[in-house]
Amino acid sequence: MDGLLQVRDLHAGYGRAEVLTGLSFGVAERQVVSVIGPNGAGKSTTLAALMGILPYRGQVVFDGQDLAGTTLEERVMMGLALVPEKRELFGTMAVEDNLVLGGYRAMKQRVPDWRRAIERVYALFPRLKERRTQLAGTLSGGERQMLAVGRALMSAPRLLMLDEPSLGLAPLIVRDIFATIERLRNEGTSILLIEQNARAALAVSDHGYVLETGALVLAGAANELAADPRVIETYLGNRKP
Repeated sequence: MDGLLQVRDLHAGYGRAEVLTGLSFGVAERQVVSVIGPNGAGKSTTLAALMGILPYRGQVVFDGQDLAGTTLEERVMMGLALVPEKRELFGTMAVEDNLVLGGYRAMKQRVPDWRRAIERVYALFPRLKERRTQLAGTLSGGERQMLAVGRALMSAPRLLMLDEPSLGLAPLIVRDIFATIERLRNEGTSILLIEQNARAALAVSDHGYVLETGALVLAGAANELAADPRVIETYLGNRKP
């Protein structure tokens, strides 16, 4: 359980309905860790609990600090960043203004030249630079996903959490998104990836977990999970990953 993020016996849900029934997992520095599973398994609930959006029982330790009692804003300031499934952009604001808002953590911490992070985002997503003055609400689905990821990167997160980044996107755009995830990992960003596209997720991950009905049922190196007959049958089909 060593690493940047350590989760022990995590329970969370909505009202009296418990969704997560005791998850324990970790994310190491400079790694991509994927959590795959069917709809309703509790993947998004896991991220909401880690960000402090949902109350939880259990222990969440980030960079050696127990997050019990910390707020969403405090977790952002510590270096957690979430790209939610619905992206939640400011649709009536320009692309670049959305990115500037993503730099709140760096600005608050008085990081010198924090606005230069915009150029890194534009290097990752040249299409955003072409549309820097365009309203976010007028972007295509793929472009909105790029902007959501770029906005999260503006805070220079220690851990980037992605909730279903491929959802609803065309195959070519999905390929671009996962290539970006791999590039970010190679540049040193730690990533927790929640994803239904098991094949693509495991292909870019170092470690993986399978979540079903609120419990982790399989765990291991991503390449080993991709070769596991149970994962192949349920999530990958007969084709090789």
